[in-house]
Amino acid sequence: MKLTKKILAEMKSHSPFYQAVWKACAEIPKGQVRTYGWVAKRIGKPKAARAVGMALGKNPFAPAVPCHRVVGADGRLTGYSGAGGVAKKRRMLKAEGVPLP
Repeated sequence: MKLTKKILAEMKSHSPFYQAVWKACAEIPKGQVRTYGWVAKRIGKPKAARAVGMALGKNPFAPAVPCHRVVGADGRLTGYSGAGGVAKKRRMLKAEGVPLP
């Protein structure tokens, strides 16, 4: 999803790391998932998967930044801080056509 000028301007009040994480997450196409490690590598911080999770947990830009599309290294649905938790993450991914176990 393309981020709006308004969202990009609002992101500037957050750390460069958080901005990079959210921008990389916004690139994940609907109906696909990526891992926290993928996001970390994408932003040039390959050892920062946990920090990526922290940044996504503070994502104020959903659904423009679709943090529900980020999963654990083994494909498990982990860490969704939005209302409804991981169960909601599962429903949202299923609605996008992501095959889930």
